This record gives sequence, C-alpha cells and structure tokens, in this order.
Amino acid sequence: FDSGELIKEEIKHERPSGMQAFVLNTRKAYLSDPKVRRALTYAFDFEWTNSNLFHSAYKRSSSYFENSELASSGVPEGEELAILEKFKKQLPAEVFTTPYSVPSTAKPNSIRKNLRSAMSLLKEAGYDVKNGKRVDQNGNPFKLEFLMFQKDFERVVQPFIKNLERLGIDARITVVDTTQYINRLRDFDFDVVVSGIGQSNSPGNEQREYWSSSKVAVPGSRNYAGINDPVVDELIEMVISSPDRQSLITSTRALDRVLLWGHYAIPNWYNPVDRIAYSKKLAHPEVTPKSGIYLDAWWVK
Repeated sequence: FDSGELIKEEIKHERPSGMQAFVLNTRKAYLSDPKVRRALTYAFDFEWTNSNLFHSAYKRSSSYFENSELASSGVPEGEELAILEKFKKQLPAEVFTTPYSVPSTAKPNSIRKNLRSAMSLLKEAGYDVKNGKRVDQNGNPFKLEFLMFQKDFERVVQPFIKNLERLGIDARITVVDTTQYINRLRDFDFDVVVSGIGQSNSPGNEQREYWSSSKVAVPGSRNYAGINDPVVDELIEMVISSPDRQSLITSTRALDRVLLWGHYAIPNWYNPVDRIAYSKKLAHPEVTPKSGIYLDAWWVK
C-alpha cells in the first residue's frame, strides 16, 4: 500500500440493507407504549459506538428498507400521502408533519440532551423515579433484559445499558446457548434482541411474516416485535398486490414510514460501500452497478 502496488478503495452500492436493530417486544406490558419505546431509542449512542468500536465504518440506519429507493424520507407527498390519509385517524400526527430521524449525539446534540428527552417521555408514559429507580404507577421497577447468544455484541450493549441505568432502568444482558436462544425467540420470551430483517428490491409475501398481526401469536414467526396494527396489515397487502413498480415503491415507503413511527425497534447501522484492495495493474469503470462491484467489467491496464 505504501509503495502504491496495492490500491484501497470504497465503492458505493445500492443494495437494500434492510434493518438491523434492537427489536423491542411489545407483548411485554412495559414495552407496549410507543412513548416508552421512543424513549429507549434516545439512550442508544450510535455516534459514540461507531467512533469508538467500529472506526466510524458504518452509517446509521433510518429505514426498514435502507439504502434503496424503497426507503421513506422527508414528509409524505403525492401518492404516498394519499395512501396514508386514508388512515389519518389511526396514525400519529408526526407521520404527516415530521420527517422521521433517529436520535443523534452529533453536535449540537449530546447524550445528556437525549437522555433528558427520554426522561420526559418516560414521565409522560407514567414512569417516575423513586429512590433512583424508574417505576410504574404501582411502584414496580422498570426492568429490561437483552437476550443474546453471541458474547461479542456485549461491547455494544454495555454502554447502552449504562445510559439506560442513568434513566433509572434496571437493564441487564443474558447470554444463553444457541438452542435456548432459538427456543426463547420462537416463544417470544424476551424483552430485547438484536435482529436483522433482510429486504430485497421487490418486497412481497415475506412482509406478512415480519409485521402482520396474523403472526403475533404464531410461535416461530418473525414478527418479533409483536406488531398488531390494522394499518400495517392493510399496507402489507397493498405492497403485495402492487400492479407495477411505481405502486410498489409508493406502498413500501408508506409501510416503512408507519413502521418507523411505531418505534418497534432501535435502529443499528449498515455499510453503504464495498471496501476493496486491488493491484495497480487493474482498472474498473467509473460507474458501477447498483449491486456494487462487478468484476467481469474490470480489465488489466
């Protein structure tokens, strides 16, 4: 590399990254309130994690269809707005007025400012602090368990737990063997898990498995968050039955937006580039396909 014999390069791609996230099990009473779930999102410091653990190698996810034309952005307009207005009374007002964004600690924000926002939301949801502990209206402590089977993810979760403890939440990590993890996941016996929901450029029937109310009580389904929302159900069917590409994009963006404002998960990160090293004897086109590196188009100089 120092002599120039080898070249390092980052090549952008547009492969759908889906969503990796801390998934919150809304079947649990203390996670059933969207305000509580939103509050927990403020306690995850992605910027610190990315800088200190990942050498700033990642970007923050802000869509269930990240890094694709299917991802929602800004406020809804045109056909997407027309779809969502049918459900206006059933959706949070922010869906129509506020672009969704994940909490950030980049300046002028900070983790202290974010935790203050989290405290306000928890208080609104009926969780006060007594003797340094966050409790519900009956005095029961707010406890949160992160279920994992991979110990290497502890370095990500531990700083998150420290922030949760500053909110008075009793949070802990439980590491189990793979078999026990799978059984508890199938039975929805968890508070929080790290999960990746993969997506393609042509979403379809698999969306029912991820988000449909018909899967909430089905052991082994992938509706880990326990989403039980008739609006989501209708939007899923619109995605599946889309007659053309533009309708598919519009319906998927509407579904994405409703899922994001439901605060069912705390987004993690994704990698928008292919990192490669190659001999200086090689060359490649300036324009690459959306799928990323295409070696058949490379040549020897």
